Amino acid sequence: MKGEFEKTVQHIKSQAEHTERQIKQQFEKLHQFLRDEEEATITALREEEEQKKQMMKEKLEEMNRHISALSHTIKDMEEMMKASDVCFLKEFPVSMERVQSSQPDPQMASGALIHVPRYLWNLLFRVWMKMQNIVQYTPVILDPNTANKRLVLSDDLTRMGYSRIDQPVPDNPERFDLDFCVLGSEGYNSGKHCWDIEVKWSSWWILGVTTASNQRKGDDFLGTHDMWSIRYRRSGYGFRVNQDLDRVRVYLDYDGGTLSFSDPVTNTHLHTFTKRRS
Repeated sequence: MKGEFEKTVQHIKSQAEHTERQIKQQFEKLHQFLRDEEEATITALREEEEQKKQMMKEKLEEMNRHISALSHTIKDMEEMMKASDVCFLKEFPVSMERVQSSQPDPQMASGALIHVPRYLWNLLFRVWMKMQNIVQYTPVILDPNTANKRLVLSDDLTRMGYSRIDQPVPDNPERFDLDFCVLGSEGYNSGKHCWDIEVKWSSWWILGVTTASNQRKGDDFLGTHDMWSIRYRRSGYGFRVNQDLDRVRVYLDYDGGTLSFSDPVTNTHLHTFTKRRS
């Protein structure tokens, strides 16, 4: 027993290290998403800045041309005024026409400034809404501390596979020792709950709902009265399903005392268990 405890200590250390790596990887995805959003938002701001500055530059160039033309007109008028009164009066109609044909004073264009609210309006909320496209909510994940030693769980605890060799895990009280089973990480004691299970890659499968107190040691787990399950290409207890399925939808109405299984692809009902209440 001391040896088992020492192995358990090592397993706890391994669990913590692996979980920490997973946490860092998940947060790195969020950090990268936020960095990309920040860069995209700032890039859009800089593009508008360049566009608005170019527009004002063109306005300034146009104004400089008008100032230069007006300066030439003023110089010509000064030269004419230096001439005799007769020459000045003779050229006066032409001079007036030149002055009157000058361009009007430039005006500040509408929308010349940066549209600040476009970037700051509900910035955090908009980023949060976009973030929902990269995250996925899973209503049920598996508890690795309950998995039989022949079962291998994915890092995100949503999938499992069978191994021909035992995994180096402790024989803790929560773990199945004979049945190739694993439980969800959280149980329910009220309400209505629904989740889908992908089964198309499995040659055989059993899935269902059980009570938390159901015995996990030994090979009687699937045959107890506290287990409601359906099975495919597997003998034993539970409702037998004959058709090939890609996914199975489980719908639990805890307060209503019903557990239903259906095919979400074809919207076909498979079976419903009803627990009568005394």
